[in-house]
Amino acid sequence: MKLSTESEHLLQPVHPDLVRVIRRAASDWKDPDTGFLITCGGRSVAAQKLMVAKGASKTLRSRHVIAPNGYAHAVDLACTIHGAIKWDWPLYSKLAVAVKAAAKAEKVPVEWGGDWKSFKDGPHFQLPWKSYPGTK
Repeated sequence: MKLSTESEHLLQPVHPDLVRVIRRAASDWKDPDTGFLITCGGRSVAAQKLMVAKGASKTLRSRHVIAPNGYAHAVDLACTIHGAIKWDWPLYSKLAVAVKAAAKAEKVPVEWGGDWKSFKDGPHFQLPWKSYPGTK
């Protein structure tokens, strides 16, 4: 699977390690009827404040916010079937398997929002705070 031009554009502010994982997951994707695209990479603090105000995010301490090191440390992905975005949870479990396998192959730790206990976020993948604090 090849990432779209728009997905590649959204990866521009994302940390290179996470970009490598997402590109690997895409290149290793085998099902021609399904796929994924990037819906969000990095955002400013102001944009994050708007997301929280709209209820689209729960925190100002988001890994999507571009950190002092110049990178965002999270991406949101949308699953597709025949090019149409789908939000069915089983698709995100399948996507998580692919992204986690790519992360393992690239030797990059990745956290999936679907594994969180209090707030399940199936489209969300991020670099861990401990390994990637986001400072220079």
